[in-house]
Amino acid sequence: MAIDTTLENIETLPLSTFTEKAYLDYSMYVILDRALPHIGDGLKPVQRRIVYAMSELGLSARAKFKKSARTVGDVLGKFHPHGDSACYEAMVHMAQGFSFRYPLVDGQGNWGSPDDPKSFAAMRYTEARLTPFADVLLAELGDGTVDWAPNFDGTLQEPVLLPARLPVVLVNGATGIAVGMATDIPPHNLSEVASAAIHLLEHPKATVDELCKYIQGPDYPTGGEIITPREDLLNAYRTGSGSVRIRACYEQEHGDIVVTELPYQVSGNRILEQIAGQMTAKKLPMVADLRDESDHENPTRLVIVPRSSRIDVEALMSHLFATTDLERSYRINANMIGLNGRPAVKDLRTLLKEWLEYRIGTVTRRLQYRLGKVLDRLHLLDGLLVAYLNIDEVIAIIRSEDEPRPVLMKRFKISQQQADAILDLKLRNLARLEEMKIRGEQEKLGEERDGLKKLLSSKGRLRTLVKKEIEADARTYADERRSRLVERTAAQAMDEADLISSEPVTVVLSEKGWVRAAKGHEVEPESLSYKAGDCFMAVAQGRSNQQVVFLDSTGRAYTLAAHSLPSARGQGEPLTGRFNPPEGAHFVGVLAGELDSLYLLATSAGYGFIARLGDLVARTKAGKSVLSVPKNAQVLLPSPVNDAQTDRVAAVDMQGHMLVISAAEIPRLNRGKGIKIQGVNTKKLASGDESMVGIVSIAADACLVLHAGKRHLKLKAADLELYSGDRGRKGKKLPRGLQRVERVTSE
Repeated sequence: MAIDTTLENIETLPLSTFTEKAYLDYSMYVILDRALPHIGDGLKPVQRRIVYAMSELGLSARAKFKKSARTVGDVLGKFHPHGDSACYEAMVHMAQGFSFRYPLVDGQGNWGSPDDPKSFAAMRYTEARLTPFADVLLAELGDGTVDWAPNFDGTLQEPVLLPARLPVVLVNGATGIAVGMATDIPPHNLSEVASAAIHLLEHPKATVDELCKYIQGPDYPTGGEIITPREDLLNAYRTGSGSVRIRACYEQEHGDIVVTELPYQVSGNRILEQIAGQMTAKKLPMVADLRDESDHENPTRLVIVPRSSRIDVEALMSHLFATTDLERSYRINANMIGLNGRPAVKDLRTLLKEWLEYRIGTVTRRLQYRLGKVLDRLHLLDGLLVAYLNIDEVIAIIRSEDEPRPVLMKRFKISQQQADAILDLKLRNLARLEEMKIRGEQEKLGEERDGLKKLLSSKGRLRTLVKKEIEADARTYADERRSRLVERTAAQAMDEADLISSEPVTVVLSEKGWVRAAKGHEVEPESLSYKAGDCFMAVAQGRSNQQVVFLDSTGRAYTLAAHSLPSARGQGEPLTGRFNPPEGAHFVGVLAGELDSLYLLATSAGYGFIARLGDLVARTKAGKSVLSVPKNAQVLLPSPVNDAQTDRVAAVDMQGHMLVISAAEIPRLNRGKGIKIQGVNTKKLASGDESMVGIVSIAADACLVLHAGKRHLKLKAADLELYSGDRGRKGKKLPRGLQRVERVTSE
């Protein structure tokens, strides 16, 4: 056959038009035929096809199990031409009691576990059949209740929807991601949903708040505590969107904490990993051990062993709720395909009202279908009664006529269907026809016909029938609520300082900016080993649960947690790996202690101020500017202040002058340049002729130590009186041999 290559039979479209149409077609397919459930039966297409295919295979709840591969093969070959793994995974999901609130598939074999829902065995190893609950979707399928459509290749018919007897879209919920939209419908308790549906059936003007008296909130298969405030849940049901927060349940046994229920889709292994991670990072010192004692009888049993009986269990669990998946938030987005075939987010009242409309329509179709069957049977019985009353004549016509049907129709004024029924009877059956039996069946069917007509002609009777059927199904399949609704205070993570054991540490900083922390306060920093070309510069004493502040040569402060510093067993690590100081800057000091402790900060220009350690704490790697450094000046070693009212401050310049003033004269600032403490001519800083080389705060009962090369001088409180003077002065000359002081300390 020749192919026409002329352009006359080729449709041309702009690329933008073609791509737009193609994307829209794909989007609509994903939305309508893959990702979103239908309000009628609450199923996505693949789920509907799996349930229908299993019913066609005879896999009812009372049947023997069959290999899952057989079911998947039927689904793919007859109704759903997609990947086998995706189809099998959808089937597994409907069989997992921890995923589906009311499973539709009864599985035999390895169908996954709460710790790893996707750890199920391959379909060639597992077997399945439908659960009793699946009858809610399938019981009326053969009663003319739904529309049918050709399958993908037109060789078979499949139901467009299943005739659900309960609002499965609420009972089992759904999750899915389409194009431009998603759905997150939480599962609910069947008894509560049925009660709300019945209330709306009896009171069509009922509000969402009235319906929520029956539907308290979602009911997840794995239990847990729903701690979302009542008003937030009501808003979610009023709008169709919101969130729900679920917390794990625990109890105490012999001092241990035993977690018995987890939030929906939370893995126990994941919880243990999260808690163990905090323990490894030394952020959970109050926990001594973890155990997973889950087994067949106790699907969830995670044991947390506190370090001692003095541990506040409620505070510990509150911290774990805030920092692990023991408490999780779930989105509510009631997006589904409505009876009009369009996706929409529906509030609770609209959802139930629309489902009741679907259910009433389904029941009406069922009754009409049954009425048609009854009328057809009555019609045939009328013909059979004629045959009984005229049996000899009927037999004679059948024996003598080549075409007995038209003769029977004309002679007895019966229809073609009645004539066919008479002709289809075997002679022995015709002989056994009894008038009383026929008339008895006619009477019984006549009563059923009249009852069906009454039901179909009365909306009230129809609603009553729907109500009774919902109540009957609720009695059959309802169970107790699993997710309890409780009011709880918000989970609060413990402060990091409270989570870390408080041990004395000594933080050592070298001239090259390497830092390390040694346990205890009895460390001699000068005796530690340093890298070649490096040596000791500064030390600070604190505790492992405190913050450590580092000061650089530009006056910027940086912060690290003491427990995060490398051990003094090695040579430490460079601070440049932890921070991002300005180019050319180097670290000159270290500060540690309580956040309310005070430090004296100063520059070689003679300026300084007292700062609270907590005000120097920085949150970023870039640090924050706290000390303004004049041009050509240097940042001096910070000095701890014991008492700002009673301490004295000694300042020494490079020419051997020392000035002692009261610490009370120096202001408290958060940042800045400070005030003039010792008289230094800033114009001579560049030449190196003048500068303040050291400053220290001295407690009332402490001594001042001056270090000049290998020499040092210790001055007691009485000796310092000689050097007292007015702030901003140079002070008095030190004795010979101490006029080149390198640093000053207090002890």
